[in-house]
Amino acid sequence: MQTYDLIQKTRRLEPLSEGEIRHLVQGFTHGEIPDYMMSAWLMAVCCQGLSVEETVALTLAMRDSGDCLDLSSIHAKTIDKHSTGGIGDKTTLLVAPIVAACGGFVPKMSGRGLGFTGGTIDKLESIPNFRTDLSVEQFLDNTKKIGCCVIAQSGNLTPADKKMYALRNLTATVDSIPLICASIMSKKLALGADCILLDVKYGSGAFMKTPEDAETLAKLMVQVGQQAGKSCRAIITDMNAPLGAAVGNALEVEEVILTLRGEIRNALTDLATALAAQMLVMAGKGDIVLCRKMAEQALESGEALEKFRAMIEAQGGDGNVCDDTDLLPKSEVKRTVFASRRGFVTSIQSEEVGLACLGLGAGRTSDRPDIDMGAGVVFHRFVGDFVGQGDPLFTVHGISDALCEAAISRLSAAIEIKDAPAVQIPMIHKIIEA
Repeated sequence: MQTYDLIQKTRRLEPLSEGEIRHLVQGFTHGEIPDYMMSAWLMAVCCQGLSVEETVALTLAMRDSGDCLDLSSIHAKTIDKHSTGGIGDKTTLLVAPIVAACGGFVPKMSGRGLGFTGGTIDKLESIPNFRTDLSVEQFLDNTKKIGCCVIAQSGNLTPADKKMYALRNLTATVDSIPLICASIMSKKLALGADCILLDVKYGSGAFMKTPEDAETLAKLMVQVGQQAGKSCRAIITDMNAPLGAAVGNALEVEEVILTLRGEIRNALTDLATALAAQMLVMAGKGDIVLCRKMAEQALESGEALEKFRAMIEAQGGDGNVCDDTDLLPKSEVKRTVFASRRGFVTSIQSEEVGLACLGLGAGRTSDRPDIDMGAGVVFHRFVGDFVGQGDPLFTVHGISDALCEAAISRLSAAIEIKDAPAVQIPMIHKIIEA
């Protein structure tokens, strides 16, 4: 089987067989197919696409390139949740303990920040002494005892995806829907949960810029999950504005804790309870109305907070942060910006917010691999809110006045205030089921 011929077939829109796709994935993973040939095939996919059958074959070949976890020792239906990434998206930190408090089991492997979007693992590691490098045995044991456990992607799971993503990142082939689908779903299938809920985001702060592209990706992922024998559904959500008030690792953890304590409620809370309700339905806990009530009760009763505390302590972290958020890392400089005019906040450009926080040190760049865990921004007004002249708009947290000034300039340009309110767009655009 010649790799040259397979590249040419994809370029000519001739379908590849399952065996041909496995040849490509296995050969590249084991170093038998050189980078330049795999780059050519990835570019052919990026330009010509893949059929659903080819995407399923690619996903399963990537899944089978390494180990797959066996979750059967949990002796209950397990539910995984994945978000395609966004600005201020800390829903996993809310959803996992909410579902656990309702009797669900959420074994979760998450990633670190990518570009201007934050990563769940970075956020959790802002909690003093929190460990995300647990063994498989500890991971399973914590999930059984507590109902939720979130660790970093590790071990020999989907090595093909690690190699292919690194190559895609260098060859401008990241934004291909079949390749995005195979990358996400191969990891989800390797984890082995019975049910998968996908939060597919669109907008300025997401990889999918339009609801139509997000829907195409969501439908493909649901089809792949279904054909792999999993219960799978997707929720398409808006990421044109940051999710919640805080953007930045420790700042987002603080917002999660305040939400779990019932001290704040905003769009983040509503989305988290909606996602948790969908996961509980998939776990067989009842219909959507009952499961939504269960999720809201878990928040109001404080049971979800106690699950979050138990998860932190089981992973070596300081559970006292649930009572005292001052134990979280803090940046040295804090600057609040006030509105220069009265009116309604009509837009907050998510991507600009993410880039501003990246400049503050809340994410990794090629010349700055370390993260300032306390850096970021907290918004005091959201899209749709009225603001008076002199009212606080946002507070920037950073390690220096110079970094804060640069972020303030970018953030101020990203916020639009007009005399009339903007038309409100629902957070949830559509739900895709099998």
